Amino acid sequence: MEETYLLNVEGVKKKILHGGQGELPKLQDGSKFTFHFQTLKDDFERTVIDDSREAGMPMEIIVGKMFKLEIWETLLSSMRIGEVAEFWCDAIHTGMYALVSRGMRRIAEGRDPLEGQKHRCGMGNMFDYHSTGYDDLDELQRTPQPLIFIMELFRVRGWQRWLPEREQLGQATQLLLLAQVEDPSAYKRDTWAMSKEEKLAAVPVLHSEGNRLVLRREFAQAAAKYQEAVICLRNLQAKEKPWEDGWLKLESLVTPLVLNYCQCQLELGEYYEVLEHTTELLQKHNDNAKAYFKRAKAHAAVWNEREAREDFQRVAHLDPSMAAAVKKELKQLGERMRKKHVEDRKRYQGLFQSSQGL
Repeated sequence: MEETYLLNVEGVKKKILHGGQGELPKLQDGSKFTFHFQTLKDDFERTVIDDSREAGMPMEIIVGKMFKLEIWETLLSSMRIGEVAEFWCDAIHTGMYALVSRGMRRIAEGRDPLEGQKHRCGMGNMFDYHSTGYDDLDELQRTPQPLIFIMELFRVRGWQRWLPEREQLGQATQLLLLAQVEDPSAYKRDTWAMSKEEKLAAVPVLHSEGNRLVLRREFAQAAAKYQEAVICLRNLQAKEKPWEDGWLKLESLVTPLVLNYCQCQLELGEYYEVLEHTTELLQKHNDNAKAYFKRAKAHAAVWNEREAREDFQRVAHLDPSMAAAVKKELKQLGERMRKKHVEDRKRYQGLFQSSQGL
């Protein structure tokens, strides 16, 4: 079951990834949610910020105890036992996440979550201290932004039904619990729940599916496949040291996927999306002729003539085998720009004559 809809809360969207069982829990003060969560940035790579599975322990919230991140109680209240859901939350709900995450990370490290804090409200502590001690959380604290929370609710105490913690179950039982309302054989693990080996195995499959969709000219669907493959690889890269062998091997897999994604966006007319991702790619790999070629085409499409010509010239310099394609693109660019200049002159002349007649 997969369904996307808005919660009756401003700035929140919910997507059910796997359905739960029974009715919504009837909650009261003192009820306790036990769940796993993953927090991601709302960016192309869906960068992982926190993962309770990585920390090795589930999260617990007691209803009515003024948890700093109030929106989580609202999100969990919309879930059934065994449900896995993805929530997009606007920045109006995520401003306190850096402090909440700081405390959770300290607990996972065996440290006092309140170490160094004054006995003041969370917002007061945020202003008193310039750093959380974690670079990524400092960034969130400086620039609050929308976040994505993927939550799996597996127990609610203080209500008549709960599921045992998944860590105590065998793998087959875990899969059945996640697929309660579906045919278990149809269960498809989402990227966020995959192991390292599963992510590596998924990448060539997603790449192949994307290529198949491109041949059918289903570019939006193909782009989604390429993006999912990139997310798998970026999640694995986050555990490697940048520019060392493991990181570079994964980067070599990322680059063609990003280029394929950009080609789909060119076909869909999403030129600024192409400019963003090719520029980011070229900051790491400034000798990639294909990235320059796609960026040049995007510049040309949005009338950035100088930038387009510079990128096309770089392509011809880096890869002489593409010289013929560059020559063709430059000819088309020149024709389009001349036509635009003629149309602009006519338009300006018409405006001038109209103003003279007033």
